[in-house]
Amino acid sequence: MTEIPALRSLVEERVMAHPPEKIWRALTSSDLIARWLMANDFAPVVGHRFNFRATPVMGWNGVTDCEVLVLEPPHRLAYSWNASGEQAADGLKTVVTWTLTPAEGGTRVRMEQSGFRPQDEGGFRGMGSGWPGILVRLEGIATEL
Repeated sequence: MTEIPALRSLVEERVMAHPPEKIWRALTSSDLIARWLMANDFAPVVGHRFNFRATPVMGWNGVTDCEVLVLEPPHRLAYSWNASGEQAADGLKTVVTWTLTPAEGGTRVRMEQSGFRPQDEGGFRGMGSGWPGILVRLEGIATEL
């Protein structure tokens, strides 16, 4: 019997002092996403394929291939987050899920990036250190709205 390696997830969660609708706007407006995450051609439509684009770094070509999987305004958004180009075949194949839940003092924002395989250790470490700051920027954008 072949053992299937366990997949891992990254989870970041915090309460933001804003209503869900404000955070949802920051999560689903392409121009706002570009300010807290990366340049993109996102559209809030299930099945829409889009890319995140940034400056390439060692081990990453700067492009992430995505597809909107779930859109339940203003509570849940999920999209694939996959390696692209020459890295697509063996690279990262994960899902990012945003869940917004009313909470005392605002909205509980939960981000989970799931599906990291053992061979994705570099991506797991990189995204693990990146998401906390990304959520701080997301909250900053929501504050401006």
